[in-house]
Amino acid sequence: MASKTQKGFSDFDLEIEDFEIKKADELITRLYSVGPGGSIHCVPLIMHNTVYFGSGDHYVYALDCATGNLAWKFKTDDQVFGNPPVISGDALYIGNRGGSFYALDAKTGSFLWRSKAGSGWVSKALAKQDVIFYCSTDDNVYCIDEGKGSEIWRFRTGGPVFYAPCEWQGKLYFGSNDGNFYCVDATNGREIWRFKTGDEVLSEAPSSIYDGVVYFASMDNNLYAIDATTGKELWRFKTGKYGNSFAPVMHEKILYHGSRDGILYALTPDGKEIWRFRAGGLVATGVLVHKGRMYLGSEDFNLYCLDLKTGREIWRFRTSGQVWSPPSLWHDLLFFGSWDCHLYCLDLNGREKWRFATSDKTACRVDPPYKIFEMVVKKSFDEDEESKDKYDLDFSGRLGSDVYSVKSEYVVETTYATKKDYGN
Repeated sequence: MASKTQKGFSDFDLEIEDFEIKKADELITRLYSVGPGGSIHCVPLIMHNTVYFGSGDHYVYALDCATGNLAWKFKTDDQVFGNPPVISGDALYIGNRGGSFYALDAKTGSFLWRSKAGSGWVSKALAKQDVIFYCSTDDNVYCIDEGKGSEIWRFRTGGPVFYAPCEWQGKLYFGSNDGNFYCVDATNGREIWRFKTGDEVLSEAPSSIYDGVVYFASMDNNLYAIDATTGKELWRFKTGKYGNSFAPVMHEKILYHGSRDGILYALTPDGKEIWRFRAGGLVATGVLVHKGRMYLGSEDFNLYCLDLKTGREIWRFRTSGQVWSPPSLWHDLLFFGSWDCHLYCLDLNGREKWRFATSDKTACRVDPPYKIFEMVVKKSFDEDEESKDKYDLDFSGRLGSDVYSVKSEYVVETTYATKKDYGN
């Protein structure tokens, strides 16, 4: 805790503990702040020696994994962000920001059909038994026919749905901006149960289900473990102050979860912390685990390689933009996209093999990650409500800086300031 005699506080009567972080807007507003450009925010899909991904330039790309040469590209009617392609049979399925959901020939990129989810942003799809499930920010979850794209059913929530659905024993699981996590019947879309959290529930990656337990996180700063059959809470784990917008990943009975504070946690299945790693910015949606190592991206422009048992950094590879998605693996090569408009291919030691630039090399503008939060004075002491001081967090500077700034004449240091060595 910083004392009131600390530099910057000589004429100030409050201490750090007298402040609290308040969420002043919905996180989903950041999604719609993205401007034009060729940035990549997509987990690459690799099939048949080909890597597939979408971009802010509206295109879906297919590249040769070995060389990075373009096999084909297809232009959609809006930006393709946060929703990796899915392949089922000979078809590739992908949605975009404008509510369009496409089926393309995976080998040639030829158009097969398109369905429309209003004007909502479409999340990552799930292909299962000749049907496709996807969520949309038009408040609905859709089930459509895989062959024709015709709607079979839809389920309406109380808010935008930006969540990648998952299926377990005939049930579909997803979160909503209305603060609920849902379980519905996958055959007819009827609600089985819902679990209420304290804030938005959104994730570009699906929830993990292990041993009858579904794990997900909320912007209310908690990671939850819920009985997948009954919807009963088993435990919750408290993260930092800036919420959670990613689903945890289960690997060999260890749960890995990244919070918006830039911390990656390793937990036991019953919620006990094993280790944590702090990056210089938000950590990406999901992680890749391979041969005792873990790979993850961060908003601090880096792709990290960590020791799986200890969480200690082995190496990092720096790009010129944010890395919001984990890499994909093919023949001991890593593939990942960056906000700097390039798809990268690295070996397992972090050495670059090749990179591919999208058609628009302008990085998309996006709101700072903590713009929706503000720092306010707590009401734990006597004060006139009208004279209460209010401080707005300003994270508009370059990510990875060592101290977050506060819009006031006083300097406030925070325990979430980035460490220069990015270490544990």
